[in-house]
Amino acid sequence: MTQLELFLDLGLALAIGLLIGVERGWKTREAEEGGRFAGLRTFGLIGLLGGVWGLIAREVDPLLLGFALLGFTGLMGLGYYLGVQRDRDYGFTTEAAALVAFALGALVQLGYPAAAAAMAVVTVTLLSFKVVVHGWLRRLEPQELNATLQLLLISVVLLPILPDRGYGPWQALNPYIIWWMVVLIAAISLFGYFAVKIAGPDRGILFTSAFGGLAASTAVTLSLARMGRENAELQPLLAAGVLLASSTMFPRLLLVVAAVSPALLPTLLVPVGVMAVVGYAAALLLWRSAARLPARVRLSHPFELATAVKFGAVLALVMLLSVALREWYGDLGVYLLAAASGIADVDAITLSLAGMVPGTLLAGVAAYGIVIAALVNTTVKGLLVVFIAGGSMARRTALAVTAVVLSGMAATLATAPMAG
Repeated sequence: MTQLELFLDLGLALAIGLLIGVERGWKTREAEEGGRFAGLRTFGLIGLLGGVWGLIAREVDPLLLGFALLGFTGLMGLGYYLGVQRDRDYGFTTEAAALVAFALGALVQLGYPAAAAAMAVVTVTLLSFKVVVHGWLRRLEPQELNATLQLLLISVVLLPILPDRGYGPWQALNPYIIWWMVVLIAAISLFGYFAVKIAGPDRGILFTSAFGGLAASTAVTLSLARMGRENAELQPLLAAGVLLASSTMFPRLLLVVAAVSPALLPTLLVPVGVMAVVGYAAALLLWRSAARLPARVRLSHPFELATAVKFGAVLALVMLLSVALREWYGDLGVYLLAAASGIADVDAITLSLAGMVPGTLLAGVAAYGIVIAALVNTTVKGLLVVFIAGGSMARRTALAVTAVVLSGMAATLATAPMAG
């Protein structure tokens, strides 16, 4: 390491301490001189101290850094004890920030300057959000906390340990992919719940539908249908959300085809584009016809894990059926395979068929298969709403989905013969 690099790293360690010190000093700016635990200068020195000890540990023995951190922690603990005895203030935030400043200063010298700088910014942001974070905690309800913990359990704990390989007949069942869909449905449901609670039903539902539809429109539909079953006053707006999420599937499908097999794009552009236009128009009409809702609507449950698990079981059955049709009928089963795959998802069959062109599959056959999957998937979304939500949401969604499907069929026939 050159002298310039050494000074730059020590300067960064000092800057990290100063950055944290600015936030801590601003919080206690009204305190008298000597009346606060640590301010701008002290935090700057703490960051520099961490950088110096990181340099010593790197050049002499890494164990020295552990002893230095242990000693500094003891010093912070003594200061905290004296502060509690004097002021009866049990807050430990400033002491914790000092420990972080020391550790980040050392991290710079250990070869991770970018990570240290980024974590310093995150630390200052978190410290400055005290009022906001405490406000969130006060408004957090027990079922919301339980739902968040359940989502973390099934995603962070369970998902990584599942094998990402096929099992069962034809190795068609992949536990990782199936459970990933369960996690996705649960995450979209929880996201939609908080979006509606924070932004209000109008903006929250539409925001969830638009962005959730980019990832998994079927999962969004399932979540909104369940919400509609429990909240009759939201049904007109939820119907618009279903159409918005469903329609977002069509441009996403075209983007996938353009990336994998651009030669298919001209063939699919008309039927898929027509369905997208009709779907977005129906979503707009449903949204404009929906009565304005109050700013706050009582939502009963963030999501139901059992519903997501049932959908995962259905997905597993569809995956098995799809592979079986391909094995039994070969290329003649492409359309049946597309229809079966479209029950749960269009991305997998789209990637599969587009990847076979040119080569083992005619462009027209692949295009027909993709359109069939899109039509079936759109129909399934309508049926989900009809059987789960019912009421005005079912009627509105059924009419709109019928319009989308019929327009797609008409556009497909108008551009025939695609298989040529």
